[in-house]
Amino acid sequence: MEYIGTVKVGDKELVFEAGRLAKQASGSVKVTCGGTVVLATACSSDEQPENLDFAAFTVDYQERTYSAGKIPGGFFKREGRPSEKEILISRLIDRPIRPLIPDDYSYETQIVALVLSHDQENDTHTLAVCAASAALSLSDIPFNGPIGAVSIGLINDQFIVNPKVSELENSKMEMIVAGTSKAITMIEGRMNEVDEDIVSAAVEISQREIIELVRFQEDLKAKVGKGERTYVPLKIPDELYQEVSGKVTGMFEKLSTIPGKIERSKYRESIIENTKSEYPEEQHYLVGKITDEYLKKEMRDRILNEGRRIDGRVLNEIRPVRCEVGVLPRPHGSAIFQRGETVSLCAVTLGSKRDEQKLDRLIGEEYKRFMVHYNFLPFSVGEVKWMRGPGRREIGHGILAERSLQYVIPGEDEFPYTIRLVSDILESNGSSSMATVCACSLAMMDSGIPVKSHVAGLSIGLVKEGDNYRLLTDIIGAEDHMGDMDFKVAGTREGITGIQLDTKIQDLSLDIIKEVLKVAKEGKLEILESMEKTIPRPRDVLSEYAPRIIKIDIPRDKIGEIIGPAGKTIREIISKTKAEIEIDDEEGVVIISASDKESVQRAEAMIRGIIKDVIPGEVYEGEVKKILPFGAIVNIGRGKDGLLHISEIAHYHVNKVEDILSVGDKVRVKVKRVDKDGKIDLSRKALISRSENKKE
Repeated sequence: MEYIGTVKVGDKELVFEAGRLAKQASGSVKVTCGGTVVLATACSSDEQPENLDFAAFTVDYQERTYSAGKIPGGFFKREGRPSEKEILISRLIDRPIRPLIPDDYSYETQIVALVLSHDQENDTHTLAVCAASAALSLSDIPFNGPIGAVSIGLINDQFIVNPKVSELENSKMEMIVAGTSKAITMIEGRMNEVDEDIVSAAVEISQREIIELVRFQEDLKAKVGKGERTYVPLKIPDELYQEVSGKVTGMFEKLSTIPGKIERSKYRESIIENTKSEYPEEQHYLVGKITDEYLKKEMRDRILNEGRRIDGRVLNEIRPVRCEVGVLPRPHGSAIFQRGETVSLCAVTLGSKRDEQKLDRLIGEEYKRFMVHYNFLPFSVGEVKWMRGPGRREIGHGILAERSLQYVIPGEDEFPYTIRLVSDILESNGSSSMATVCACSLAMMDSGIPVKSHVAGLSIGLVKEGDNYRLLTDIIGAEDHMGDMDFKVAGTREGITGIQLDTKIQDLSLDIIKEVLKVAKEGKLEILESMEKTIPRPRDVLSEYAPRIIKIDIPRDKIGEIIGPAGKTIREIISKTKAEIEIDDEEGVVIISASDKESVQRAEAMIRGIIKDVIPGEVYEGEVKKILPFGAIVNIGRGKDGLLHISEIAHYHVNKVEDILSVGDKVRVKVKRVDKDGKIDLSRKALISRSENKKE
């Protein structure tokens, strides 16, 4: 049955269409906004795997280049491995939906979202989330949704719902919020030092729009939905649960006295393995699950009832912080940030404009001059693992840190460098992405990048049972695993720059979100104090190993003179100075870079000499480049040639130019005139008195 419906979000209309495309999928919905179209499908297998008590859920978001009227680059001329944006939006769809699929539904489930058309103005991220939710809602797959998702911008102190791509250039905020009609399930955003109260107001506005999207999808489901399939959930016999729980009672107390993560994890595993050994092999899976659930319950009860955490801290206590800068001799800046058992080593590399990353996107080509790359190394958690390329999580954490730092980076006019930051996680016990933000901020200060201020970040956790809840400042890995929320907040003393919320529950209220932002601000200020004590401001000079780069504004009509005939002049400058030279024809900008300051200065002097206007009356030491029947072409330097007419060579009559001048001769000349086309007339005789002028 085909169905088309429309819902208004902000000032835009979203058109949902079901029952026409991809009809063999369990559920499929096409969502259109303007000229942007996203098709999402939901499928789930018919076979239930054994001993799998979590949602085997995957999301693949793919952009078809034909959607923007483009042909892919490369040799094969077809879409290949997922781009960075495709990975990020796949995660964006996954994060708010995953907690709404029942834990005991273990059938393999896949969402595929395809971008079929892109109008360059209405972006696809929120459309993809809404389309995926609608496809799941119409399918027979168990889903505690639907959800809605909107983007919020802040332009001239006014909130804009689902801003256009062009509007985001002037926005202080780009935040995506997703949730059900009752709760927020995901937040992702970057912002330019926005106050916590403004962020809370943006979430509140988002929630109102989300409620309308959810109501629309519920109506859509009532009209054309399939109804949920029946499945057999995992059942744990009550007798077995009581028996196993009784055996591990009291063991949690010792577990909570072990300070180190590795030792605590090993003891926890020993509890599980020892308990399993008392039962036949066919019951090991259930016994292990019961033991794990019991230990989780004990940890949560202790937090809720006693306000004590598994590592002994009180609820709002941050782990010990250690900051160190200048830890590596050759990188252009470096730092170590340690918070408890989480350690990030960050190194800075400065490069020229040629080092910018080219992004071939549907909305057009872009170049990125600031990059943060995050590496989660297996030894950081004491594991052995194949080391291949970065995974989705690593890319997501790197982009979160990059967005959190983006607004303190100086503009290209002030600092014409490409900046690459690499965070290697050497130890991990929670919040490694926020440790990356702190380490990168320290390393940039160490490198001498003139950043506006330090940026710090931390993660706030939550344990909630009914109306009783506790917020946990600076969560560790066990609290992330056993808790209900991971709310990352980064920013400066002035406001928030990056935010990311993931939750496992379906009743996270706006009031709790407001409280989290206040708690996060207190923690952020405490961490900033430690960072500022280590290095309060950027160093005055760059590393001796960093390239030197300067930027020169020049009249656009002078660019041809710098380049010269067939590039001859610019090649000569590069050859003589060993500098790299980039010319932006449209902006009228020349960027000079080299490994040392002297080379840059020499290239700058040569270029400034070329663009300097030649003025009548100036005297130059020139070189004869060419002999003509009526005179000689003399190069006066700076890439400029002038005509020395035969009548201007001497005071007497010269029969042949060759009688006095030869190619390669050095000759002093005076500028006689410069015409409107820039042609230069020179005179030699103007510098020779008649008394000393004899026939040569």
